[in-house]
Amino acid sequence: MEGSRVNFTTSLSESGASKDRASRVLLSLLIGGMLMVSTVARAELPDFVSLVKEQMPTVVSISVTQTKVIDSMPGFGGLGGIGPNGEMNEMPDLFRRFFKDRGFGGVDPNGRQHQPREFETQAQGSGSILTADGYILTNHHVVDGASKIMVRLSDRRELKAEVVGSDERSDIALIKIDANNLPTITTGTSTTLEIGEWVLAIGSPFGFEMSATSGIVSAKARNISEGDNRFNYVPFIQTDVAINPGNSGGPLFNLNGEVVGVNSIIFSKSGGYMGLSFAIPIEVAMDVVKQIKNGGHVSRGWLGVMIQPVNSDLAESFGMDRPIGALVAKIMKESPADGSELKVGDVIIEFNDKFIESNSHLPPIVGSSPVGESIPVKVMRNGSEQIIHIVIGELPEEVVASSTITKSGEHPAEQSVEKIFGMTLKPVPTQLRKKLALDAGGVLVAEVERNSLASSFGVKQGDVISKLNRINISSVKQLLEVIDTLPRGRGVPLYIIRENGPIFLALRLPR
Repeated sequence: MEGSRVNFTTSLSESGASKDRASRVLLSLLIGGMLMVSTVARAELPDFVSLVKEQMPTVVSISVTQTKVIDSMPGFGGLGGIGPNGEMNEMPDLFRRFFKDRGFGGVDPNGRQHQPREFETQAQGSGSILTADGYILTNHHVVDGASKIMVRLSDRRELKAEVVGSDERSDIALIKIDANNLPTITTGTSTTLEIGEWVLAIGSPFGFEMSATSGIVSAKARNISEGDNRFNYVPFIQTDVAINPGNSGGPLFNLNGEVVGVNSIIFSKSGGYMGLSFAIPIEVAMDVVKQIKNGGHVSRGWLGVMIQPVNSDLAESFGMDRPIGALVAKIMKESPADGSELKVGDVIIEFNDKFIESNSHLPPIVGSSPVGESIPVKVMRNGSEQIIHIVIGELPEEVVASSTITKSGEHPAEQSVEKIFGMTLKPVPTQLRKKLALDAGGVLVAEVERNSLASSFGVKQGDVISKLNRINISSVKQLLEVIDTLPRGRGVPLYIIRENGPIFLALRLPR
């Protein structure tokens, strides 16, 4: 019995020791595994420290002085002119129009003649050193209208700069300082950037010089053209790198230390960073720099068409299985497209062997095309693909699309001819026809009822219906006849001319 007890106790003791050893081994494995995971995680994070140390000297801060003129009126305190404490104030437009409409013009209400006043403003930007002898890359909007430009280098030297050339459409400018043996950037390529790839920006946000921020590439080939289509020819790189006023013109680096973009624009409702930053691809920037250096003039390819996106309804109406490409809504007179095989209603799906996913992809590709060369263009026409060739022209300095549609009520009222789908149709008045340069045909939409079938198609008052289902419309009677032949439950293209230019809509009759 005693032996048995001893053996039993020994067995328990050995069992406990074994469990302790097993626990210690397991704990060691867990700790080792955690350390390994931590080491791997650290290894996968980008080394921004060395990148910033290497590239910081290639970045500059730019201070710009601009002289502005205000048409001030003295004696109105805080409303404009000289304030009660001698400060300079600019009169708000509301008050300026008030006094102008009442005949004051250049004279204040007390009969005193006032003169335009000049004052200076300061602005900040950033730039990248391109060459050892002082050529610097920045944004057009940083130096636009500058009366004085000062560049501060990373070694704290300040040098005066001159504008070599500037291009508003790409928002790229080239400036020059008198210096030698400067550190320079290495240019990379934006074409190989991947969504989710790490990138780094260096600049002077709000004047805080040499600030570094990082993020990832959020999207590529973004079109953010404004109402005047200034940036139609730039396929922007979208990032979530923190960019603020003062970062403009600064470089966007990849992890190899190569500049892949020029930080230019932020999308913001507050005036500051909101997670959407846009950079100009370095290829676009360097092409502009090359042209500025060679001749001071930036040349771009020009097609001469007005385009619009293709939605699902329009894709169906044009016999396409999915919404892709750029829909040609208008061909400008005396443009490269005018007289070519291209037609209104064609959907461009390839240009110079490059796939056109959406209408925003076309302008940058056209702009970078060589002027004077014949370019193959694949279009979708009447449900089938065709390849045509167009000789690319040079984009004029100013391409203005005239807005010629007048609002309803600006022409003499005419008797209503017909009402259908909630829209009142009339012949196009002579005055309006002249403004639109319409030789013949077309039907005016004089009124559109709210919540009507026509309004659901997107038809608006003042529209001129020019084509329906690819058939030219010459009268109200013909339009009604074409409507009677339309298929039910399937979209067909409706081509209209409106104030902002021609546009295609998809008309779908209920089953």
